[in-house]
Amino acid sequence: MANVNIKFNGKEFLLSCDDGQEEHLEELSLHLNEKFNELKNNLGNIGENKLLLITSIKIMDEYFETRKKIDEKKQELKNLSNKFRELKSLVFDYKKEKEQEIDQLVNQQNNFKKEIERNKEDYEKIIDDAANQIENFVQKINSENSIQ
Repeated sequence: MANVNIKFNGKEFLLSCDDGQEEHLEELSLHLNEKFNELKNNLGNIGENKLLLITSIKIMDEYFETRKKIDEKKQELKNLSNKFRELKSLVFDYKKEKEQEIDQLVNQQNNFKKEIERNKEDYEKIIDDAANQIENFVQKINSENSIQ
């Protein structure tokens, strides 16, 4: 345990604290002394006990207001976190939906390619058949003309 000399309201006090907490204790006592002196200057000398009580109440009020703000910020953070989860879920759902649409479009494109290839083959066959028929017809005509 460490010992620290603290000056409060013009008086010296020896306080103990955990090792390493000396600066923190001095900072706290300085803050308390400032509040006490501020109230003493504003209210006059109404008695040390009453000033200590009012100082304590003021500090507790600051503490509770800070705690209230922290609780509000925690709630805001929780709400934001929930909104973020919702948005994240929506993004993943949207991504999944778009990936499915892309897969459908790719399948349709592949089907169109296959259909085009089949049609190309069918047209080539029709053209070949037509060319063969025309060639046979021309040969038939030529042979008939040769015979005459």
